[in-house]
Amino acid sequence: MLFNQVDHLAIICHDEQAALHFYVDQLGFTVKTRDARPEKGDILFHLASSALIIELFIKPTAPQRVSNPEALGLRHLSFKVANVKQAVADLAARGIECEPIRRDTFTNERMTFFHDPDGLPLEIHE
Repeated sequence: MLFNQVDHLAIICHDEQAALHFYVDQLGFTVKTRDARPEKGDILFHLASSALIIELFIKPTAPQRVSNPEALGLRHLSFKVANVKQAVADLAARGIECEPIRRDTFTNERMTFFHDPDGLPLEIHE
């Protein structure tokens, strides 16, 4: 089986306003669709950027995320950027705080983390 690329990522959030503010207003994704799904108790948004689709599920009753990044399952989502220092400045201008910039111990490239409103770790990496 061969995979050509990642089709989309699915993220579950608690608060619709906070999630849309973060992913759309602050990170620049565009809302393509919004579908209320009362039978599942959620709302599904399809968000797009030039290279990525996010299925954003708003589910107020979803259990809290395990806070330990070494728990089983998806660890984090990483965005490739040309310049981490500039990306951190851009995020700061949008009200998003990042951890201090550090070097990846394997690639020696600069990287850092920030979090979405529900605590999902997001990375930027050169």
